[in-house]
Amino acid sequence: MAQRCEGLNTIHGHPCFGGDHKRNGRIHLPVAPRCNIKCRYCTRRHDCVNETRPGVTSRLMSSDEALEKVRQIMASPVLGPIIKVVGIAGPGDPLANKETFETFRLIDREFPHLFKCLSTNGLLLPDTMENLRQIGLGSLTVTVNCLNPIVGAKIYSWFHYGGRRYSGIEGAALLTRNQLAGIERAAALGIVVKVNTVFIPGINEDEIPLVAREVGRRGASVMNIMPLIPQAEFAGIVAPSSERVEAVRRANNLIIRQFRHCRQCRADAVGLIGSGGETIERTLCRSPGRES
Repeated sequence: MAQRCEGLNTIHGHPCFGGDHKRNGRIHLPVAPRCNIKCRYCTRRHDCVNETRPGVTSRLMSSDEALEKVRQIMASPVLGPIIKVVGIAGPGDPLANKETFETFRLIDREFPHLFKCLSTNGLLLPDTMENLRQIGLGSLTVTVNCLNPIVGAKIYSWFHYGGRRYSGIEGAALLTRNQLAGIERAAALGIVVKVNTVFIPGINEDEIPLVAREVGRRGASVMNIMPLIPQAEFAGIVAPSSERVEAVRRANNLIIRQFRHCRQCRADAVGLIGSGGETIERTLCRSPGRES
């Protein structure tokens, strides 16, 4: 098993945690189709080649296909030298898919030097912590949009947990409890934790500093405030301007370190995070069996 990260300084090369995103790249492997909650800002369409947003992939991969794709990418003279991180970010929730853990085990056997990372809504974090420890997960991103379950009931439609369907305030309260407990336990294991928060105007702006304080207290190292992408049930909400998002980041930087380079990547992204000529951004799956 690859060595687990023991602090923020050990992941200085991770482009999604404040590392050099102009030199260090990542691979997102789309092996996790199922999700256990319904966010009102999320649409479950996966085959969206021309879109760039979380939850989108050209196609799903099996664990074996993902391993083969990593082999191809790492053998590429263009991409191989820059790839430092292998991550699983969907298109569903990685912790709700056994393929996530199998994929990481396969990758770790052949590419133990690649840093392992996943992104989750956190509902299953307390239940899967031992699995994350066993696979040597180095970093974890948890999307925490609020603490108040009344606000949470506005953001989420339903939750599946323990064989039961939850909704409303009850479900939102369950999600928050599991997110915070999971963050605390992950940090105690030495896993570096980043918290994503979707800035939804008129819904959760007052919650953001509360989230920042609480996740920092629980052991999160960095926060990523992301603007809402208006779609699904929140298609009618106007996204916050980049200036407004940056103002909120500046205010919360006094509480917890803020990440500012997020591009709200696809579940099959590979390459560098950036813009303009400095970007090497490709999708993993457009041409099955070939580097795209």
